[in-house]
Amino acid sequence: MSTPHHAHGDNVIPMTEAPNSIEAEQIVIGAVMADPAVLAEVEEELGHDPAVFYRPAHETIWRAILVLVAAGIPPAPIVLGDHLARAGDLQRVGGASYLHTLYGAAPTTSSGQYYATIVREHAKRRQIAELGTRLIQAARETGEDHDELIATARQALDLTDIEERWPAPTPLGQQGPLPTFPVDALPTWIAEQVAAVAEFTQTPPDMAATMALAALSTAAGGRVHVQIRDGWVEQTNLYLVVAMPPASRKSDVFAAMTRPIYDIESALQEGARTSIIEATVEKEAAEARAEAIMLKARKADDSAAATSLVAEAAGLRMEADAITVPPVPRLTADDDLTTETLTKLLAAHGRLGVLSPEGDLFDVIAGRYSSRPNLGVFLKGHKGERLRAERITRDTDFAEKPALTIGITLQPTVLTDLAQTPGARGRGLMARFFFALPASTVGYRKVVVPPVPERTARTYESRLTMLINTLRDLPEAATIKCSSPADQAIIKLQQDIEPKLRPDGALGHIDDWAGKYVGAVARIAGLLHLGDRAACGWGEAIEASTIERATVIGEYYTAHALAAFDRMEADENTEKAELVLDWIRRTKTTSFKAHELVTARRRAFPTVSSAAPALRLLEEHGYVRRLLEARAGVRGRQPAAVFRVHPSATETDGVSVR
Repeated sequence: MSTPHHAHGDNVIPMTEAPNSIEAEQIVIGAVMADPAVLAEVEEELGHDPAVFYRPAHETIWRAILVLVAAGIPPAPIVLGDHLARAGDLQRVGGASYLHTLYGAAPTTSSGQYYATIVREHAKRRQIAELGTRLIQAARETGEDHDELIATARQALDLTDIEERWPAPTPLGQQGPLPTFPVDALPTWIAEQVAAVAEFTQTPPDMAATMALAALSTAAGGRVHVQIRDGWVEQTNLYLVVAMPPASRKSDVFAAMTRPIYDIESALQEGARTSIIEATVEKEAAEARAEAIMLKARKADDSAAATSLVAEAAGLRMEADAITVPPVPRLTADDDLTTETLTKLLAAHGRLGVLSPEGDLFDVIAGRYSSRPNLGVFLKGHKGERLRAERITRDTDFAEKPALTIGITLQPTVLTDLAQTPGARGRGLMARFFFALPASTVGYRKVVVPPVPERTARTYESRLTMLINTLRDLPEAATIKCSSPADQAIIKLQQDIEPKLRPDGALGHIDDWAGKYVGAVARIAGLLHLGDRAACGWGEAIEASTIERATVIGEYYTAHALAAFDRMEADENTEKAELVLDWIRRTKTTSFKAHELVTARRRAFPTVSSAAPALRLLEEHGYVRRLLEARAGVRGRQPAAVFRVHPSATETDGVSVR
């Protein structure tokens, strides 16, 4: 890139590259290309001025987008490329391939507004830089209106306008506010239960919604598959995790959303009790008869008689082995079971849900009961790959197409511990999880709230029961195809995601997770389809609108996955810095001293020195500025440090405050 110059008169003064963020500009343009609905808010942040873009090609593309959107035409890459080509600008802005790069630049369409503030801030800094160049030039020349120029400089550099001069902070982990779960994308009977439980427990709807998907997955996993195109089939079981701090009422929400599963399981077990007892008695009786004949064979004096008795005993033993005692029906398993027990249960039942309001399962994954982590059953249980556990002293445990569901609520620190488990990331286990990191409502909850309406709870339970019983009675797993429009929606989703998987793409650093994203969205679509048609018609083809709803949910989990992986990879200082930011947002403080932070958050920061690394990190990211304040009436001592808070840091952004 050539070095920019600023001219005045006949003289040219070179300067270093002007302030800019090409990546932010790309994300802004990509967000509007993907969703023109965000244009208004992005335009507002940009100040309705296309000249804020540093790269001329971006300004040209932006003006073309404005023309298309004003005409009611979505600025998709092909349409936008055609418009630019007719204007003779396509090759000048980088060609059609660069438009596709821009289209895939935004991690989510909602990120456009945030990055627009960065683009505008850099434009303001360039104006100041240009003004500085003019001031230097004016000092060398005559004829310039010095008074007017100095007045302009003073206005631009006015020390009272701190917010205009203080660039937007760089988010810790590069993540802005996380979206709330799109409850409207769920089937109506589930959405009503989610909303009612969230209101009654005064918790984010994310937790109830994620556990509702876990309940659907437990009901359908292993019994229904989704066929996207020829040769591509996905199971409908999911791995889901909700991470929230203590006192977030995780157990209450978990119980409300999963209780029907346990009630159905108890009813199935009671219904099977008689047949299990009868088969057990019949088998034991056959074994006893075989053993009695064998006893006679051992005592026989005549070898011919003994041989005859042994043959008879063998026949009776074969009859006993032919009697199958059905296993006790199971839909769920405790989360503190061993991997050996889990393998045995999957071999017996084929499908299973490990549901829990705690994170004990991750201790099992990390190898609590063995010398090293045992990830095989969790990897194969998600994909449906043949699972075999060879035993020397007893029969082999074997599952042809296991379908394991995981639905767990836990504390955020457990995620960090899991990420440190050898092989958890490298072998693809973490890539199989959907993560939800909703904001805590602790301290902002209403005390008197309406209970979950009886009709809502009853409908939720009855529909879930109907779905489980219907699918359980199937002679074999059913495969639901996607309609042709639904297949096209999947293709478009693949096209949208693929560029983001590049090393410099928005999802390049979590390509292991994002590489499974489209298949995971198809699984969600299958569950939504079953939920929509729990009463009848569930065997019909999946519609494009269902894929679109699943994609909306997938976008939610994408934003939370980015935050989750950042959190899992963050060091202790980042976590402590987030605690300080949370305190700033809750108290809306505009300045503070270190000892005030220690007083308010003594458990996290027992001493001023213990808070220093977190404060230094926040200073580096632009959230605070360290100022020195003289100690009144005290001579000979160092000035006290006062931390000035960036104006945007006190705003309620949805991350920590509700």
